[in-house]
Amino acid sequence: MDVMPSREEILKALEAVIDPELRRSIVELEMVRSIDAADGLVRVTVSLTTPGCPIRSHFETAVRTAVSALPGVQRVEVSFDVLSDQEKAGLQKKLGRPGGLPEGALAQVSNVVCIGSGKGGVGKSTITANLAAALTADGKRVGVLDADVWGYSIPRMFGVSGRPPVSPQRKIMPLEGHGVKVMSIGFFVEEDSAVVWRGPMLHKALTQFLEDVEWGALDFLLVDLPPGTGDVSMTLAQLLPQAKFLLVTTPQPVAQKVARRAAEMAHKVDLEIGGVIENMATFVTPSGERFALFGEGGGQALADELDVPLLAKVPLTMPLREQADAGEPLVFTDPDDPAAQAVRQAARGLMAMFPVELPILQAAAPAAPVAAPTGMSLPMAG
Repeated sequence: MDVMPSREEILKALEAVIDPELRRSIVELEMVRSIDAADGLVRVTVSLTTPGCPIRSHFETAVRTAVSALPGVQRVEVSFDVLSDQEKAGLQKKLGRPGGLPEGALAQVSNVVCIGSGKGGVGKSTITANLAAALTADGKRVGVLDADVWGYSIPRMFGVSGRPPVSPQRKIMPLEGHGVKVMSIGFFVEEDSAVVWRGPMLHKALTQFLEDVEWGALDFLLVDLPPGTGDVSMTLAQLLPQAKFLLVTTPQPVAQKVARRAAEMAHKVDLEIGGVIENMATFVTPSGERFALFGEGGGQALADELDVPLLAKVPLTMPLREQADAGEPLVFTDPDDPAAQAVRQAARGLMAMFPVELPILQAAAPAAPVAAPTGMSLPMAG
């Protein structure tokens, strides 16, 4: 009979089982309650944050897959219990989440990408909207969270407005424009009004936008960050420790140097920088002439300095600006425009960062119990 793996070997294998919301392994989160191994059978007990955890089947499948690959293992049984209130409080403290632990809203989101810049005016939101459109055009399920609280513009770029509905489970339903799910602070304030929140209010709102919104199954959730390195970026880094970070800059050295500061912030909070997109690389006239209005080379210089790929050099074209104001992403309305082609190139580079895993056949998991209604009041609703 094959020698059974040790507890340490099983725990090492279980490091591959990632909580899809907290983006950390169940070993790091101390969710592995017990391990028993004998005669080819391994029994693993996993502690969940709530009895009706909607991602229970995800954990069961992932644990079976990870442990079954070890030599000597013939069968894997997975059972569950629930963290005590004291254990949950300890986990909240460890993760820096005093408001509570997530309960499933991001469970079906495969990849999270934060898009930021060192300064305003570099076209970050335009890039975000068109990048979402390009991913959608390639058959991906995409959502956009407009986290640029003070300069929200994503709703206009997708032509969506109004108050999002709330589901019977008290989850906020994102609005949809051109096949992209959209959530923004702009849906909850009077049109063109200023948002003057700081600190705790921002943290609470952003936490809800991630965890109290029914995002559903998404291949990509793009998060449009405010420029700079303030409270919002810090909060999102805390809530999304495994998100990728894309930097948008213009070619001019001044913008490139400021973008470098945003990169330093990402490094300090352990966000992985996935790549750089150079916007306004040239101005392309309707007749096809190109002018380097903002200089040349800033995007490549930043990418080289950070040792990450330059995903695209997006030119400035008149249709790019016009379609952003019209609420119809250029990628959809004129895919042959030079700017649209460059954004499609960036989308392909982004998809290459997240290779698709081949499905592994597993026995059907038992249906998870229906979760109790969850949710909380939005700070802007009071």
